[in-house]
Amino acid sequence: MSTDIQPSPDTNPAGKRSDGELIRLEQVTKRFGDNTVLDHLDFSVQAGKHVTLIGPSGSGKTTILRLLMTLTKPDEGTITVDGQRLFPAPEKQVREVRKKIGMVFQQFNLFPNMTVLRNITEAPVTVLGMSKDAAEERARDLLELVGLTEHLDKRPGQLSGGQQQRVAIARALAMRPQVLLLDEVTSALDPELVAGVLDVLRDIARSTDITMLCVTHEMNFARDISDQVLMFDSGRIIESGAPEKMFSDPEHDRTREFLGAVL
Repeated sequence: MSTDIQPSPDTNPAGKRSDGELIRLEQVTKRFGDNTVLDHLDFSVQAGKHVTLIGPSGSGKTTILRLLMTLTKPDEGTITVDGQRLFPAPEKQVREVRKKIGMVFQQFNLFPNMTVLRNITEAPVTVLGMSKDAAEERARDLLELVGLTEHLDKRPGQLSGGQQQRVAIARALAMRPQVLLLDEVTSALDPELVAGVLDVLRDIARSTDITMLCVTHEMNFARDISDQVLMFDSGRIIESGAPEKMFSDPEHDRTREFLGAVL
């Protein structure tokens, strides 16, 4: 079986890069009414790194992922992915840059009327122009990776929540993204289903060079997979560092307070 889930060199020429900046946000501000969710935020992510965003609800973490997915737009600032402007940029360029990014949501967002196999192949065929046969071969490999080969002809409603989330992970990987965004991917799952999903993501983090940007309250998972952890509060990064430093000896009082509540 081929489990090559890394970016394809022809569609994502920088996907194999071991160093260099892949994502940059400069002076990004996002407001919802009078509420400033991101406040002149600057940060970057190196290619191939796994970065986890932690912090209280409402601190701006998920908004960053939504900006990168172009589900919302910043009020100020610039966003660059792989050297190409994502915002502000012409719509055609936005669509091309957006192909480099995959996201797994809190809610699974699968198409309920499609089989598991079709959920995974639909976007590669319609967006990337992949042949149906090639898309199905890749989908079968990915379903084996997430442990769901026997469920390929089922519809999402016939699966457990954990199984649906693993399908959603396979669907995101089917697009061969350079960047994988993970937004609280276990928050909608029953506790007994969380471990299986996190194990799949650990395998992906350890066996590929896909850049990962993760929002989670699963601190042990963050400690396991992260190269860097960023602590957010009120739309700003107040502390960052390697996981062993952040979780064992944080410098900022707010970080210590937050971790004391969640660990």
